Amino acid sequence: MIKKIYYALPVIAIAAIACNSKRATVAPDALKPVVITDTVGYDTDDPAIWINSADTLQSLIVGTDKDTNGGLYVYNLDGKIINKVKDLKRPNNVDIAYGLKLSGKKVDIAVATERETNKIRVYSMPDLKAVDNGGIEVFAGESTRDPMGIALYTAADSSIYAIVGRKSGPANEYLWQYKLTDDGTGAVKAELIRKFGKYSGKKEIEAIAVDNESGFIYYSDETVGVHKYHADPSKGNEELALFADTGFVSDHEGISIYKTGPSTGYILVSNQQKNTFMVYPREGKDGNANLHPLIAEVPVSTIESDGSEVSNINLGPKFPKGLFVAMSNGKVFHFYDWRAIQEKINAAVKH
Repeated sequence: MIKKIYYALPVIAIAAIACNSKRATVAPDALKPVVITDTVGYDTDDPAIWINSADTLQSLIVGTDKDTNGGLYVYNLDGKIINKVKDLKRPNNVDIAYGLKLSGKKVDIAVATERETNKIRVYSMPDLKAVDNGGIEVFAGESTRDPMGIALYTAADSSIYAIVGRKSGPANEYLWQYKLTDDGTGAVKAELIRKFGKYSGKKEIEAIAVDNESGFIYYSDETVGVHKYHADPSKGNEELALFADTGFVSDHEGISIYKTGPSTGYILVSNQQKNTFMVYPREGKDGNANLHPLIAEVPVSTIESDGSEVSNINLGPKFPKGLFVAMSNGKVFHFYDWRAIQEKINAAVKH
């Protein structure tokens, strides 16, 4: 019945969910998604976009279903489920990287946190086959583990790193960064490279994003703000900025980066309990790359969005300037045409 409501009357379905929440209401001018996906079994949480370089119209979205018996789901650009891995133990967040060398061949990978086993799980793309020998332990030896957030960083030398966050942890060295390589058998292994990152202790850190070209890591310290660090371990562990510290109803959540040039574009952060995304300049302001003032707030139809992802690649007539994906309550993800988001940003900047 729920599935029928979502497909036949998506706007009504969105409004109905909003009415059941004291904090989550949809603004009258909220953007409407072009696509609402098929439903998962339990609870959608975080998406990632895999771009098919051979045919961008065959690009895919990978999303987590967060539960003890959850899984990873693969969607086409119409939001239809075309593949899945089930019975993962509370998969939380997921990210994608391209060209990891395994058995001498370049393999695209999707990496997810599996919270209840204290592991990260690695799958080849687009077939979603496990290449991790059953999972890779993270935060070994720590009293607080429970991996949640993850982002993948591809360095200039093509090395690939996983930056992993957790449910709780120390005030410093909250994030651990691992280098992903072939273990000699064609499976992935992870080597701990560094521990870094401040944590307020007020709630948790889940959303992490990496800007490969600019070389920065961003992560949401819920109810506090967004922290910024260098992605390259050789550049040190000094915090570069803390921004997005005002204007949020409660939680800072999903972070995604839309690129308009080599260093220009937007950083979007979910204002979860307001059903909006806060927009900040990727390049900074006034020549300061670490100054990120709010430039727009975009209302959306997603309900209490945890995770999001965005691409600037032309993905066909529905998404010619790119695709923005956001998790929503109701066991779904919403796909937005970037042009609609850009219009909201442009209007805010003019004022």
